Amino acid sequence: MKHIENIQKMFSKSFVENPLVESFEAGKIHLPTGKLVACDPLITRDMNSFLVQFPIGEFPVLIHKERQSHCVAYVEVVFRNEFVDYWEMALTEGQEIRQLKAGEIFGYPVESGMGCLMDVKVQESLNRLEDRLYQRRGADFKGIYEEFFHHHFFDENGAIDQFAYLKPADDDEGGLFAFETGYGEGFYASYIGFDQHQNPVKIVTEFIEILN
Repeated sequence: MKHIENIQKMFSKSFVENPLVESFEAGKIHLPTGKLVACDPLITRDMNSFLVQFPIGEFPVLIHKERQSHCVAYVEVVFRNEFVDYWEMALTEGQEIRQLKAGEIFGYPVESGMGCLMDVKVQESLNRLEDRLYQRRGADFKGIYEEFFHHHFFDENGAIDQFAYLKPADDDEGGLFAFETGYGEGFYASYIGFDQHQNPVKIVTEFIEILN
């Protein structure tokens, strides 16, 4: 569990102090149910939400880049401005820490180089959008990335950003936060920081481990 020890050193305070990391606010995510999903949306349509019930509302998202590579190393969502008392690996249904062998993690696979955080209600909306686009375009359907995500990350001049806040439908109460994942493909864990009253303070997904 060395990863948690490093996460604890880096993220328990309200700001990150590490010369190898560049941090900045990337916007806010709205969670209408507080049931948070983390996944590669291009390969996983029905990812289980985390077991922890997060607060309902709008919360700041911070991006932490590896300064040398400019790649996204961590994505953080802050629910409360409190000191983190302890950390746990984020789990979904059927996962237990005791199932893990030394060095193993629970997380989500990425094959597209893109991950996202979203409320489970937004995941349902994204699936409905994909189904509608497929029915409408038929054989011309190029996939949900080309039809929905691509133009937020690329234009005719190439890459325009490493993250985007998107709504699958205009009337969605919430939205999804999509972003590049570290160096690309991989299997990535998330960690939840709790206060002394067992309330979730923040969640951090790690894509590149940067020692503190």
